Amino acid sequence: MTYTFDDVAVVMGTYNEAEAIEHVLTDIEAVTDGRAAVVCVDGSSDRTPDVAREHGARVIEQEPQGYGVAVREAVLAPDRPVVVTTDCDDTYPMERLPDFLDAINEGYDVVSGDRLSRGAETMPRFNRLGNQAFALGASLLAGRRLSDTTTGMRAYRKEVIDEVTWTENTGLSAELLLRPVMRGYRVKEIKIEYRERRGETTLDPLSGGAEIAGSIVRVAAEERLRQLSSGVSRASGRSV
Repeated sequence: MTYTFDDVAVVMGTYNEAEAIEHVLTDIEAVTDGRAAVVCVDGSSDRTPDVAREHGARVIEQEPQGYGVAVREAVLAPDRPVVVTTDCDDTYPMERLPDFLDAINEGYDVVSGDRLSRGAETMPRFNRLGNQAFALGASLLAGRRLSDTTTGMRAYRKEVIDEVTWTENTGLSAELLLRPVMRGYRVKEIKIEYRERRGETTLDPLSGGAEIAGSIVRVAAEERLRQLSSGVSRASGRSV
């Protein structure tokens, strides 16, 4: 089956991004001819949900509980077979959505936008170094070279989203890549540009970075144990 933008939902967690979200939604509408569905899980105290609705997005309101809680709700909400995640701060190139969809149609289960290989010069240097370290650590733990484990722009076949239990909050972006990679799904990274964000970030780089690092180690360990358990069960003639 060949998917079109009629089969795509673009989802995001939103929190006080009224300054940026209009640009993101306008870009999505222009690139997809208004055919992609948009879902925003929102905990804002500003006009972000109003702006989203004005641009045709479905808004699911929830109390602020962190990045991962919002994004997990967002990726599970659509009923379309292809789900694309992005951030609402206008840093990701929505004009690349056709490339992500093409890769899904080539047979990939997850298509991940790699910001770091092209330099990500608009990203604060401390954040860039941290993200490079996360990618290196995740690569070692997963046994596969990964260029950017914390990117917010990815495309997924919906069945991958539905088949995996997602557990992380601040580190969900890394988990959304690591679990599919370590479970043998077909995963492709494509290089993308990364723009300067509109508005101010709410993530503290030190505490947030520590949580992401912990998530990477925890998820990789869980997946290794799952692999070992699966191997033992197959050897003894049981299924898991």
